[in-house]
Amino acid sequence: MIYRNKLETNWMADVNYCIRCGELLKITKVSGAIRPVCENCGWVYFPDPKVAAAGLISDGNRILLVRRSVDPYRGKWTLPAGFIDAGEDPRKAVERECLEETGLCVEVDSLLDVIFGQEHSKGAHIVIVYRVNVLSGTMRPGDDVDQVEFFLLDKLPEIAFTTTLKIIEVLQNAG
Repeated sequence: MIYRNKLETNWMADVNYCIRCGELLKITKVSGAIRPVCENCGWVYFPDPKVAAAGLISDGNRILLVRRSVDPYRGKWTLPAGFIDAGEDPRKAVERECLEETGLCVEVDSLLDVIFGQEHSKGAHIVIVYRVNVLSGTMRPGDDVDQVEFFLLDKLPEIAFTTTLKIIEVLQNAG
């Protein structure tokens, strides 16, 4: 996992000029952390975390997983999930992502977990995992996945993300 000091170097390389006045930013300690600051107008860059929503669809002792067709972790399996858009309700985001990736219309049943920890430079810092129920649809891969399949909890394929492994562990321990 990538932690704060490594994350700072990732986003600091991309933030060079003030979005208000266009001046070159100076790296300065502000509010207890090193941040890009505009000495001309006083604007400070505060990075926002990337937040994703994931859906757990289960059927007895089976869970629905999707196989990634893109990097990172192409060919490995995970829960249907994706980034939450600015202004989007996380519950609606997981419903949208499940439809896009699995062809299934779902509704949120309950909050399962909120997991912190960015696994790769393009990934989410926070993943909100919901238990969801299928309302309708035909299971088919879409968006950035090439397979959708139910798996027994004791016969899982190669898993892409630690977040998915944590949820599977919770389910296995509960059963």
